[in-house]
Amino acid sequence: MATSKVLGYLESRKNLAGGTCGLLGLVLTFTGVAGPYWPVVVAGLYGAGALIAPPERPAPPDFPDPSAQLGAVRKDFAKLGTYLADVDLPPALRTRVTELTELLGALLDPGWVAEVLAQDPEAVHTLSRAVRQDIPEAVDTFVRTRWWTRLTPGTEPPEQHLDRQLTLLREEAEHLASALRDTEARRQETHTRYLEDRS
Repeated sequence: MATSKVLGYLESRKNLAGGTCGLLGLVLTFTGVAGPYWPVVVAGLYGAGALIAPPERPAPPDFPDPSAQLGAVRKDFAKLGTYLADVDLPPALRTRVTELTELLGALLDPGWVAEVLAQDPEAVHTLSRAVRQDIPEAVDTFVRTRWWTRLTPGTEPPEQHLDRQLTLLREEAEHLASALRDTEARRQETHTRYLEDRS
């Protein structure tokens, strides 16, 4: 550990700046300017260079970029699909879940859509939240609540809540798809204007 600190200092900006100023002190010594006090001049210039050098800046954390995050969301989406296949849902709700997952799957498919999506971290977060939190929680809460409802008939059916939750999640996914489409439409319009201005 001490060796790595020494090596770190040898490569530091402070040492490099100090060494450069120290070399200047040696040049002054050889030209006769420093005289008999050359060790003090060289050491002083080294110290001055080390003091004026900018401090070391730690490297920023290396977080995965949005395209790498999309890859992780795709893996979790596959796990979600396995989970949903094992859940017992009424046919109408099964259809709603399938429609939602097909839309999310289309957004997550590798290709140009994912490339556009990766440029919008907020959209990646929205997809991630839907896949990792919103859909599993909605379905799991439905399954648990339905079990309790069978014990206490006459209460509000949990199917209504899950249907509403799936509707809201689908609207959110459709809004996301619409925003991506608008981004591409603006890009196309910009290119058209560029070609018109060029000619």
